[in-house]
Amino acid sequence: MARRTVHLTLDHLEELRAPCRSCLFWELDAVSRARLDGEEPEREKEAWLSEVLREWGSCGRVAMVDGVPVGYVAYAPAAFVPGAGSIPTAPPSPDAVLLTTAWVAPEHRRGGLGRLLVQGMARDLVQRGFGAVEAFGDTRGRAVGCVLPAEFLGRVGFKTQRAHPTTPRMRMELRSAISWKDEVEQALERLWGAVRPSAARPGATHGSVRHAAPR
Repeated sequence: MARRTVHLTLDHLEELRAPCRSCLFWELDAVSRARLDGEEPEREKEAWLSEVLREWGSCGRVAMVDGVPVGYVAYAPAAFVPGAGSIPTAPPSPDAVLLTTAWVAPEHRRGGLGRLLVQGMARDLVQRGFGAVEAFGDTRGRAVGCVLPAEFLGRVGFKTQRAHPTTPRMRMELRSAISWKDEVEQALERLWGAVRPSAARPGATHGSVRHAAPR
């Protein structure tokens, strides 16, 4: 099973399942959302993505499994996310990009794709010079909704920035997250090199040992 992440584009948006295809919880304020009906939400979603790509650049990653999109994350500066104004712990810190959406198809959940998407987002933002990303968490343990579960955010590296009973604002320092990951990978490489003479089986290759490591 081939897994990878790619930049979110308008073509990918067309392939996403409902309700993500037309959800505007973050992209519009509540009053503007209420005025839309029929196919208008989908057109507004496309217009929003097109504007952010044009004015700011890449604003999402898509998880591909065997060439099929099965999940995505979306992120942007707060200026492009008017829906965040309804969250009690808004606004996000002025130096942070806001992670709004992280969604994976039910049949592909609990397989590490959420973490893979967040890592892809972190790499994108670090390469563009951003130092932090924030997100609003939901502490109520709900499996559905537009606000990300706080438990998930905690698992992928976010820490509470502003506490709240139901919707804390959480933050991840991107450079420290990337540095930590690189240090772990380097340590594993050193460990593998140290044990190779005695632990490697005859005919075993570097690639076969790494693929056997737990994910």
